[in-house]
Amino acid sequence: MSIDAAAFKKGMRHLAASVTLITTRHGDLRGGLTATAVCSVSAEPPQILVCVNKTASAHDHIGEAGFFCINILSPDHRKIAERFAGMDGVEGDDRFCDMGDWISLTTGAPVLKGCPVSFDCKLVTRVAAGTHTIYIGEIVDLALDPTATPLLYADGAFVHVDALKKAAAAA
Repeated sequence: MSIDAAAFKKGMRHLAASVTLITTRHGDLRGGLTATAVCSVSAEPPQILVCVNKTASAHDHIGEAGFFCINILSPDHRKIAERFAGMDGVEGDDRFCDMGDWISLTTGAPVLKGCPVSFDCKLVTRVAAGTHTIYIGEIVDLALDPTATPLLYADGAFVHVDALKKAAAAA
């Protein structure tokens, strides 16, 4: 017997994770969402996964497009993270307007400039898992910014890596 959803969510607040922006393009329309459920799968071939709620506006677009990009956000991208999490009411392709500097790599998925890393992926497997779909992508390209640091999410709040470094140095 499983624990209830509220207890699960309360426990998960203690799992710190990088804040990511999952993006795709289906036809002329771009889609995206903020996610923390991202994990490496294998190095050979290079694969990564993301868990996407089936109710997310970009969920079907990822499956239909057959590709996606996992953009690891930096602290400078906090407002973008909030927008793609639905916190300002903007939906669909409009989420990309007036925020961020966008390019594309091999697949054509939107890539946000200034991220520590963006993984451009072709979809290789999808697995239904409760309320979510696990999308596994083979990484076909990436963009790196060695000067950028990741934005983290823990205990219901965005956390800057530099704050953690200062706390560790003080301890």
